[in-house]
Amino acid sequence: MPAARDQILATIQKYVDLVAGGTTAEVVALYAEGATVEDPVGTEVRTTRESITEFYSGLEALEQQGTLVSARVAGNEAAFQFELVTKAGDQTYTLAPIDVMTFDDDARITSMRAFWSGEDMVVS
Repeated sequence: MPAARDQILATIQKYVDLVAGGTTAEVVALYAEGATVEDPVGTEVRTTRESITEFYSGLEALEQQGTLVSARVAGNEAAFQFELVTKAGDQTYTLAPIDVMTFDDDARITSMRAFWSGEDMVVS
């Protein structure tokens, strides 16, 4: 039985919260075995748990805030936009990617593709 819409929305919210302020292990735990990550779209697809862990480990030490802007769920797939604000010294970096995810029947992420580019980053 496919995951319920509210389960998928809960996973999305948890993902945004954990990317901004959780540990690498907490973020990776949202992914099913065999999941893939392509962030941003057009870069090499990460296909192993180790490579996904390596990707998210770069975020753990950053001072960030995340806000879910909007989400759309259709079956076991979702597209959502969130804003990630990162403070580094006197500068603030704001990025609002659109992520597209697929989910298993337990609402664990089976694939993630993030749509953004350097031109989308706002520095203030």
